[in-house]
Amino acid sequence: MKHPFIAPRGFQFAGITCGIKDGKKKDLCLIWSETPAAGAGVFTRNRVRSPSVTFSEKALKRPGPFRAVLTNSGNANACTGPQGYKDCQAVARQLAETLSIAPGEVLIASTGIIGVPLPVGKILSGIPRLASELSTRGWQDAMRAIMTTDLVPKASSLRYRQEGKTLTISGMCKGSGMIHPDMATMLGYVVTDAAVERGALREALKAAVNRSFNRITVDGDMSTNDCVFLLANGEAKNAPIRKGTPAYTRFVEHLTEVCRDLAFQIVRDGEGATKFVTVRVEGAKTGKQAYTVANAVAKSSLVKTALFGEDPNWGRILAAAGYSGAPVREDKIEIRLNGASLFKNGGPDKATSQSALRKKMKSRDILIALNLHLGDKADEVYTCDLSYDYVRINGEYTT
Repeated sequence: MKHPFIAPRGFQFAGITCGIKDGKKKDLCLIWSETPAAGAGVFTRNRVRSPSVTFSEKALKRPGPFRAVLTNSGNANACTGPQGYKDCQAVARQLAETLSIAPGEVLIASTGIIGVPLPVGKILSGIPRLASELSTRGWQDAMRAIMTTDLVPKASSLRYRQEGKTLTISGMCKGSGMIHPDMATMLGYVVTDAAVERGALREALKAAVNRSFNRITVDGDMSTNDCVFLLANGEAKNAPIRKGTPAYTRFVEHLTEVCRDLAFQIVRDGEGATKFVTVRVEGAKTGKQAYTVANAVAKSSLVKTALFGEDPNWGRILAAAGYSGAPVREDKIEIRLNGASLFKNGGPDKATSQSALRKKMKSRDILIALNLHLGDKADEVYTCDLSYDYVRINGEYTT
């Protein structure tokens, strides 16, 4: 059963204001494992990437263990040159000294404005107070400290029994704009008290991300700072979970459930969004082709603006499927919107009235279903509409 957030055994959290953002908004977050944890991460494939991403990716190539994840918001530490990486090293050293751990046990993430030097002095000054506020109840402050244009904090947890032990998987994330697949579309943090072998942890995170964060798109833009971290400290005292076992299969299922819940929260909080949209493609020759069509429809600006205007514009959907690059046949495609038939047999379905379709589109949740009638494979992508507010928010937000 999912919950808003449960602190897994052995994890503490904190979030404070250190002066990066204007006013009194929280902007420095710490996640801490009281005992050594196995770690895994998945990162943006953008070739323009923050030194914070490079720092943590290098750290996770080492065997570990890991104890702390430090995140600042308000500054992306991106396009900051060699100094940006040196700032990461300085921050890791200060945090390690404060927590009496090795610098190699520290992971770092940043989010915010691009091209501005990291205010490393403010972060270094804030670290002692941040560490002093660590607690199992600090997750609410931690969630708010990672937010940028987000309207709401995002968290998800679940517990399940495995061979007589209760395992907890909990996650939090930030993300509202610059959301598009190819890892990871936001900053995400998942912690668990399960004992999981290092290789199994890496593969489990990749599998979960592929079925969650890599299936959402808000605006088609990939960030320079995207990453998802997973820490497992083994405090549940279960037998270590290994690849190829039933325990591993169950762990991946539950991890994916938490990640999907977080991913859906990102879409619902998409900048200016008024609708949550599922694009489901069935009847494709391959799963990849189903995804390709779904992704093309989901990221189409014309489809997304039609959704905002509550216009059942099947032509825009059909056009996106046609330019997706996957094999499609106009005379075979069938399109349904919240169960109502839009297009079939090569033309609009005249049996469905425009008034009925527009009524369907007033729903907060929209399902666009395409059947290609070319095979038996299916996939889904999740998106939102594109509104006036998206333009306003991004027109006012500097990089």
